[in-house]
Amino acid sequence: MLLKRVVITGMGVVSPFGRGIENLMAALLTGKSGVVQVPALSEITGMRTRVAALATGVDPMEIPRKFRRSMSSMSIFATLACQDAAAMAGLSETQLQSGRLGVSVGSTIGSPQTMQEFFRDFGIDNSLERMKSTLFFHIMNHSCASNVAQALGVTGRILAPSAACSTSCHAVGYAAEMIGIGKQDFMLCGGADEFHPLTSGTFDIINAASTAFNDSPNRTPRPFDRDRDGIVCGEGSGILLLESLESAEQRGATILAEITGFATNSDPGSIANPNASCIADCMQQALDDARITPDQVDYVNAHATATEQGDIAECEAISRVFGSQTPTSSLKGHLGHAMAASGTLELAACIEMLRQGLLIPTLNLENIDPLCANVQHLPGITRLPVATIIKNNFALGGVNSSIILRRYQQ
Repeated sequence: MLLKRVVITGMGVVSPFGRGIENLMAALLTGKSGVVQVPALSEITGMRTRVAALATGVDPMEIPRKFRRSMSSMSIFATLACQDAAAMAGLSETQLQSGRLGVSVGSTIGSPQTMQEFFRDFGIDNSLERMKSTLFFHIMNHSCASNVAQALGVTGRILAPSAACSTSCHAVGYAAEMIGIGKQDFMLCGGADEFHPLTSGTFDIINAASTAFNDSPNRTPRPFDRDRDGIVCGEGSGILLLESLESAEQRGATILAEITGFATNSDPGSIANPNASCIADCMQQALDDARITPDQVDYVNAHATATEQGDIAECEAISRVFGSQTPTSSLKGHLGHAMAASGTLELAACIEMLRQGLLIPTLNLENIDPLCANVQHLPGITRLPVATIIKNNFALGGVNSSIILRRYQQ
């Protein structure tokens, strides 16, 4: 339970549809797919998948070189998204640098592209003579958080959660708790990741990457669908600006939504396979944290990555907690799976669904898997007054997380 009310006053997005929440929502509302063919994947022996969801509309030159030189693509995504979230919230440079604003931004790992380039060169003659002095700043696990803090002049607390697909959900939950106990007034929080073939390769090796739609990329991934065949990896960044209600009211800021509950738990039963009981427990803990009951939730934004085991386990868990009547959908069909960025990219869309009074269906869901038919899938864009949303994110390693998002009420 948060001791102080925590609200959202800014959002920043870098996605396959470009930069900004407006571009993201325009694509979601028109049913566009951000998945494309990636020719470079065909050059890798043993790689079967040929598709990914790549970020667009990014100009790294917007960031001064003195900051940019220590950034890989993921830190560039995160910095631009943080700048946009701070601007939307109306924060001044003085507020950013006051010590009362912190950063909670994570990635899955440091830059895989930088590591590949270094070891390719190092392997030629085992020489460090060509190594750039900025290399470590690209590959350290807290690269995104540190680079954001440097570029924006942040002097407050720095967190860099790393829990793969649960990363940005953790980043938001921990940021909300930081504000809730009064340690910070503002937090820039979320996640970022950059696409690399080894990310797709990891899922390809365990038979969890989409391979059947290489020639029709806009038809995959297919969460909950009978014909789904796996994950489509992506990239980008989603950032939220959280602050205490007291701070937002004093500033006269526009309040977009409120965070009322957060939970995360660990499933020690398997490092790879999801467990419906643990997922259900996580959602129930988030409801308890928000002090609400399942019937008060209007919509479930599912993690649903289009893997058979993951989709089925999540649907079973949703059914146990909410029954079969709570509208449910996944945004992975539009966005692919942006790994550490996925949670906050999808949370940003959920905030807009709250504000606009509508729900977005799962793209590419044409034939519902009978084992996923125990929840209410949206048949299309559905307009209704939405007050409360639960957002799920789950990760390899048995890491589950859920956030409760509510329309702001005085």
